[in-house]
Amino acid sequence: MWKKDRDGRRCRIPKMHLGANGRKVVSTCLGCALILGAFAGVSRVLPKQKPIVIDESSIVTAGEAPMTETKKNAFQVAAKGAILIDASTGKVLFEQDSHKELPPASVTKVMTMLLVMEAADAGKITLDDKVTISERAASMGGSQMYMEVGETHTVAELMKGVAMASANDGCVALAEYVAGSEEIFVERMNQRAQELGMRDTHFVNTNGLPVADHYSSAYDIALMSMKLYEFEETHQWFTTWQDTITVGLPGKEKEFGLTNTNKLIKAYTGCNGIKTGFTSEAGYCLSASATRDDTHLIAVALGSETSKIRNAEIAKMLDYGFANYETAVIAEAGQVMGTVEIERGTPTSVNAVTAEKITVLAAKGEKDAVKSKVIIRDTVPLPLKKGQKIGKVEVWQGKEKTAEYPLIAEKKVEKASFRELVSRLAKAAFS
Repeated sequence: MWKKDRDGRRCRIPKMHLGANGRKVVSTCLGCALILGAFAGVSRVLPKQKPIVIDESSIVTAGEAPMTETKKNAFQVAAKGAILIDASTGKVLFEQDSHKELPPASVTKVMTMLLVMEAADAGKITLDDKVTISERAASMGGSQMYMEVGETHTVAELMKGVAMASANDGCVALAEYVAGSEEIFVERMNQRAQELGMRDTHFVNTNGLPVADHYSSAYDIALMSMKLYEFEETHQWFTTWQDTITVGLPGKEKEFGLTNTNKLIKAYTGCNGIKTGFTSEAGYCLSASATRDDTHLIAVALGSETSKIRNAEIAKMLDYGFANYETAVIAEAGQVMGTVEIERGTPTSVNAVTAEKITVLAAKGEKDAVKSKVIIRDTVPLPLKKGQKIGKVEVWQGKEKTAEYPLIAEKKVEKASFRELVSRLAKAAFS
């Protein structure tokens, strides 16, 4: 063969001489080509393979857990939503559609009462403050105390009316007094709900009268009920069966009878609150508290068909809780758990005390397995404020740490002056 060189002249291409290795490579390539050709011919006469069909329902993508059967409860509750919790820790013991958004009717008033009690606790109002009934408050329908425009009542009287007789007019009067208007108060209700972790709740009014977009869930109601019950002043209102209150303008006063709407405080051993509710849309609702020995439970049922069914289902949940669980008391509120020595402080030591009562719910028969471990700081910063955290209590059930509670300073500790430190050294030297 010929080719042209750089000057355009024709020259012969030299023949390529393959060595032994080169000939082997060529032979191998020719053999592969023959085999592939044979397979191609065979594929024309073989029957076509049917396509593989994949059941997409069996595919589990990244981050998605395989579907498993939902664990069934040991019993069912005749309600649209229900829950049973330990009131001390919030531990869920039973639940059925507990996060379903439902109209809560007058159980809404648990949040109204909570905000009033928190305002009193913060010093913004007192329970003895006088509240004047507005035209808006007096115009409320449904359950009420039939108060007239212009008459006055203490915060405590209105709270008693709300707790016992589910007074709608009392709710609006309290909201206006605490926040200036019911609308602002409702905004605070929703804000507080978010702070408490109530993700299934939206309030539109203070009393639960039927209105669009007003809803909550059994779980959320249990949360706010647990918080409200921390205020001991409410316990008397919740547990009083009957009482009277004077209503009406001066010269037209009359006695108005209050009867507690929660019949379980008389019918169920240990029941001590909290709030009933009913509208045709919501059905019969109840958040109920009950205490036996050291065990405090809260049961919630929403949307039962009758009050009799609602009460029976609440009792069923409470019976289950008391039969299967008991409470171990680790420490009472304010109990001394240890002492911190502070050489440069005045005084020279401070007690580490519990900030609250520490209890642990355990299955019946496993109470003795609950143990606690006290950890107190070796050194503390000065000055030290009363109530400042200086340690902790760990709660263990078997080998698992289940909770942790703060230990706080029982009193304040100031920095010792130079003169005090010298005096202490002198006393120590001559003692």
